[in-house]
This record gives sequence, C-alpha cells and structure tokens, in this order.
Amino acid sequence: MRHGDKINNLGRTASHRAALLSNLASQLIAHKRIVTTLAKAKSLRTYVEPLITKAKENTTHQRRIVFSYLQDKDAIVELFGTVAEKVAGRPGGYTRIIKLGKRLGDASETAMIELVDFNEIYGKGKGEAKESGKRTRRAGGRKKTADKTETAAPAAAVEKESASETKEASAK
Repeated sequence: MRHGDKINNLGRTASHRAALLSNLASQLIAHKRIVTTLAKAKSLRTYVEPLITKAKENTTHQRRIVFSYLQDKDAIVELFGTVAEKVAGRPGGYTRIIKLGKRLGDASETAMIELVDFNEIYGKGKGEAKESGKRTRRAGGRKKTADKTETAAPAAAVEKESASETKEASAK
C-alpha cells in the first residue's frame, strides 16, 4: 500500500530520478519552456519551484545549495541572473503546466511546462486587458464616456482661448 506516499517515482530508481529531474530543471531554466510527459512535468514543478525561490536570495550559500541540485554552471548563472530578476516580486507559482494531448508513439499525456514570467502572451499587458478586453453589462461604462467628453470640452475651450489671444496679439 502507498498510503501517504506523495512522491511520484516515475518508474525509476532514486538516483535515476534525481538525474532526470536535474536535467529537466536545467533545460527548463535555459529554454524557459519544455515539452515532456504530464507526470514528469508535475514532478518537475515540485522540484524546480523551491530552487527558484532560493535564487531570489543571491548569496554564495544559496548558489551552492542550488548547484548541489542542478550540477550545471550555466543554469545557475541564468537562474540567479535573469530568472531571479523576473520573479523577484512573485510570491510563488513560478511555473505553468499546459496539457498538449496524447503522444502518437505511446499515447502518453504530454504537457508543456514553462516559466510564467517569460511568456509574453499571458504575462504582458495585464492592466491593458482589464480595461479594453473585458466588457460588462453594468452602467459604469457610461460614466467613462461622459468623463472623456468632459475632458475633451475644456481642452477645446483652451484651444479657442489661445486662438483668440493670438488674434488679439496680431491685431495690436
């Protein structure tokens, strides 16, 4: 029985599983997104998110701890450099798993795991999407259009005043 056993062994020994997750984590950090099986992606998320949290604190001690997991100097430089800068304000949830469907060869579920802050489609323009993309049936939208006409009217009045001032100046 496997009561309370939360680790997915992925059909591998402990050393093989550690090497697999280390390599997947290094590739995820290097490429920002990878395609793998759903089970591996879910295991990778629990493996790599604590490492990204450790990368927020750029000390020698944290670098050595993360290096003991990854064993890849290029991945460490990337993780503590660009990745740590992007995720500095995020309190967790650094990865996203998107299911892709079944693989043709063995019909296993595939998924894309990616770093959330490096996706330009979902991440950028959150404020813009709320203003322009979302439509509601509430009457609050009418006030915004009324405000725009009110702000446009004083601007037109200022232009008329400046035009009349220039005419008076030219008449003198």
